[in-house]
Amino acid sequence: MRIQDAAGLAARRSEKWAQYPPDVLPVWVAEMDVPVAPAITAALRAAIDRDDLGYTPSSYPALRHAFAGFAGRRLGWPVDPDAVTLLPDVMTGVCELLRLLVPPGSDVVVNPPVYPPFFSRVTEAGCRVAEVPLAPGGGLDLDGIGRAFAAGAGAIVLCNPHNPGGRVPDTAELTALAELAADHGAWVLSDEIHAPLVLPGAAHVPFLTVSPAAAEHGIALTSASKGFNLAGLKAAVAVTASDRAAAVVARLPEDLYDRAGLLGLLGSEAAFTDADDWLDEVLALLDGNRDLLAGLLAERLPGVVLTRPQASYLAWLDCRALGLGDDPAAVFLDRGRVALSRGPDYGTQGAGFARLNIGTSPAIVTEAVDRMAAALGR
Repeated sequence: MRIQDAAGLAARRSEKWAQYPPDVLPVWVAEMDVPVAPAITAALRAAIDRDDLGYTPSSYPALRHAFAGFAGRRLGWPVDPDAVTLLPDVMTGVCELLRLLVPPGSDVVVNPPVYPPFFSRVTEAGCRVAEVPLAPGGGLDLDGIGRAFAAGAGAIVLCNPHNPGGRVPDTAELTALAELAADHGAWVLSDEIHAPLVLPGAAHVPFLTVSPAAAEHGIALTSASKGFNLAGLKAAVAVTASDRAAAVVARLPEDLYDRAGLLGLLGSEAAFTDADDWLDEVLALLDGNRDLLAGLLAERLPGVVLTRPQASYLAWLDCRALGLGDDPAAVFLDRGRVALSRGPDYGTQGAGFARLNIGTSPAIVTEAVDRMAAALGR
């Protein structure tokens, strides 16, 4: 897979490449630098050629069937197409579902360090964040989650696979979480947006499949945006596996679909239907880049501890031994002109950490580490 060099990528107007001055190498926000899958490009060009840029339809069964086919084919997840509902994006879905599932002011569990919008969307929904940090090693603190549910938390927003650590929870862990939710009458909103990008050596476990309790107390949300690099097109789906959960999704605002974009719907359909070969190439690239990064850090920055990701293109770097304070990304930006994501944005547990995006060429991964090392005079 051919990826442009940094000079070519700098012509992009997306957030990743437009946020910083031209002398900064951006390896931060969750956008990949890979070319768009040919099937997606064809679908979008065809829409433009037929002047098809109108409103998003309220019913579009082709996307439901496309996702169900992809889930079964790639994730081992049997999905009823009629249980798939269009959303504008995953985090909007989380916010709107929380408004329906728990009373205002309720506690909602999150597991930091975690994707920053988990905090803001919980509060946007009128709820309070109940932090149950990940256990040592990156797993869920099931005892802590149980205590939070017993204290009144009505839901948990689960990151599966986890961002920023890239860990993939296993069946036993997810089954135990489902039982806790059932025991306390809580809900699990499972953000599975990184599931298409589980890397060799791991396997994604869809939360809704682990037990009847998961189906009764869970709703999954996902999108083509991360796996196929379509964040700017605005389309996602909610998936249910029980009548109880489907009844909740049916109560979402009637015009929620209208916040999605028609091109997002068409691009997602193409991604889920005709881009398997492209996705395989991306997974091979990411697998190679995580090995490359581990080797480069061991050679150039041995004080940095890499959490080897099992999924996606986000590498969580423990920089505490370098003595760079709570926000090492600020030092790397100022001294090395390389932009990483700030660890503290993922919760207080992120102090001393930074997140590096390896969804790019090996050359750019190498240059990023070179700049980080130069920032420390190495």
